[in-house]
Amino acid sequence: MRGTVMLIDDEAMIRQSTEQWLKMAGFEVLSFDNAEAGLAALDEQFPGIIVSDVKMPGMDGLTLMGEAQLRIPELPVILITGHGDVDMAIKAMREGAYDFIEKPFVPERLVETIHRACEKRRLMLENLRLQQNLRSQTGLDAKIIGTSPAIQRLKRELLKCAELDTNVIIYGETGTGKELVAQCLHEFSARSGNNFVPLNCGAIPEALIESELFGHEAGAFTSADKQRVGKFEYANGGTLFLDEIEIMPVNLQVKLLRALQEGVIERLGSNKPIPVDLRVVAASKVDLKTDEAFRQDLYYRLNVTQLQIPPLREREEDIVLLFEHYARHAASQHERELRRATAQDIQNLEQYNWPGNVRELRNVAIRYALDGALPVADILYPQEPMLAAEAEESTLPLAAQVANFESKVIGASLSRHQGNIKAVLEELDLPRRTLNQKMAKYGLNRADFLTGEE
Repeated sequence: MRGTVMLIDDEAMIRQSTEQWLKMAGFEVLSFDNAEAGLAALDEQFPGIIVSDVKMPGMDGLTLMGEAQLRIPELPVILITGHGDVDMAIKAMREGAYDFIEKPFVPERLVETIHRACEKRRLMLENLRLQQNLRSQTGLDAKIIGTSPAIQRLKRELLKCAELDTNVIIYGETGTGKELVAQCLHEFSARSGNNFVPLNCGAIPEALIESELFGHEAGAFTSADKQRVGKFEYANGGTLFLDEIEIMPVNLQVKLLRALQEGVIERLGSNKPIPVDLRVVAASKVDLKTDEAFRQDLYYRLNVTQLQIPPLREREEDIVLLFEHYARHAASQHERELRRATAQDIQNLEQYNWPGNVRELRNVAIRYALDGALPVADILYPQEPMLAAEAEESTLPLAAQVANFESKVIGASLSRHQGNIKAVLEELDLPRRTLNQKMAKYGLNRADFLTGEE
């Protein structure tokens, strides 16, 4: 079914013929001869739209629309009348009508309008359902989104780890969400009432990182014009998150180890020990145990427990779920209508390798949600700026330019699908024989696009 339509018209012949036409077009139709009866059958769970005549005995179409939208906000209502004029149409649209169609109408136009209204209603219901699902999620499921075995395992390990109140090392590639996992460790621990303090060791100049960690007194160095509390002291009672800890200078690793062992720090320019009680969560892209630049005594002090975040390519079941979550959030935040990913969009999402992991996926979803027409493929595989050779190519005869373009399109599709001819045929919508002829014409060999495993 293409959707559900509540059809209201007091003229039996028009109502019956319209009902028959809509059913033939694939719609489920609920038919009423007056507005009061239609309104009585309307409840908050109604999945469809309303198509109503304006001029009817008793309650008219405009009043019906107002009453219906009080029960179901933004419910699409299409109004039809043989007595319409410009003022009435403007009034109807201002009051929330989805569209206004005059009799006699072209059935095809009515069907197309109804189809668009039903699609809008479906998206509204889907968005409402997803919002309700998100609101009903509690605990860790509302923080870390995913249903794949790898992410479910991570959630179980994270909750166990949160209870232990020990130092933790989180491993994961760039963009997998190491800081989010660290925040969850803090929020689900006994320290959640105190500060969560993040520090990216790779984002601070080496000369300043000691001051960032331990603070300083006024006059400790040239630009220290006043006392400053460091991250260690600010995180007292809570959690200190050290991202990219593998980049921390060796001399500072020694001071960090001493602070963890003794539970005290000293601000730069001071000899006064300051006791601290905190949990340190460190994150790294590399194995600290085998990293020659990282002190092993500090590694063992931190590595009481560890968590491994899977890359996005190892949790394929979550890709579309995460994409829809971020796209929905972006659309809501910027007051845009939610775009529905096409089958081709979903296929491109699932086949992409995601070197930037969840961070890259989030950026793709946001751009997709805010651009009204850009397909996923154009976001994942942006066209490069025209090179000098391509600029020269633009002076070639039209036939040569078309041939060059066609060769590049087929080659790019073969590359995307790693030589999978069936996928290329579906993407380019070509007959097998035509694709074979064009590949032979342009010297494109399927074997050149196969992966090593194949």
